Amino acid sequence: MNISGMYFSPTGTTKTIVETISATIANEKSGGAYVSFDFTPKEVRNGGRVFRKDDLVVIGTPVIAGRVPNVLLKYLQTIEGNGAKAVCIVLYGNRNYDDALIELRNIAKEQGFSVIAAGAFIGEHSFSKILAKGRPDADDLKTAVRFADQICDKLDQNGEEEQLMVKGYEPYRPYYMPKDREGNPVDIRKVTPKTNESCNQCGICVAACPMGSIDAENPAVLNGICIKCGACIKKCPQNAKYYDDGNYLRHQYELEEQFQMRNEPELFV
Repeated sequence: MNISGMYFSPTGTTKTIVETISATIANEKSGGAYVSFDFTPKEVRNGGRVFRKDDLVVIGTPVIAGRVPNVLLKYLQTIEGNGAKAVCIVLYGNRNYDDALIELRNIAKEQGFSVIAAGAFIGEHSFSKILAKGRPDADDLKTAVRFADQICDKLDQNGEEEQLMVKGYEPYRPYYMPKDREGNPVDIRKVTPKTNESCNQCGICVAACPMGSIDAENPAVLNGICIKCGACIKKCPQNAKYYDDGNYLRHQYELEEQFQMRNEPELFV
């Protein structure tokens, strides 16, 4: 069996889970060999990938506003499953994954995959360095290994494939939106990070931006959209990137206050 791990992972959290699961399955099923494909950089999302019936693919995306990031939908629709088996993974920042997992499962099915397992894991929230700090942690990785072992057991059974049931609603709920003090929804989609004087134009944020939006000549300039993935802020060695929008900061504070209790991964096999 050919094993592949595919992921969109601006801050590396989704990558960690997908590669842990892929490597564990590969150790059991293919002598440890697996192919890792990172479709985070914008330039690699210009064409799909083609799989075959004897392939198994672990596909992972982060959750943004309770759904699969809409900037990935066009790319995901170029991947051809051709009967390959798929494991769908979403990673969220300890609030909720809402309908992201069922959405990713459905996308995989529509692209010709047989979805045999799915899981929702937790990673440090893209808005915060406090919420789910350090996750996925050692316990999360142990869960990922156990999950991979369960998948291997299912593969060994060679039973007839059935519809994999996962948590979520159809039709999908609207994208999650924060609210102001009066309880009215606020739209922070156009909020963008600022750059302070400590920026030394090292270019790390330019390379980290999955949308290719940060100007290479002047990192304080944004030439495209910002999906609030947090990569430029979390990866900047000078702490030069930040947000100052009031609604964004209020939402960040509310998330950190309301969702401190540790959520655990949810697995479906």
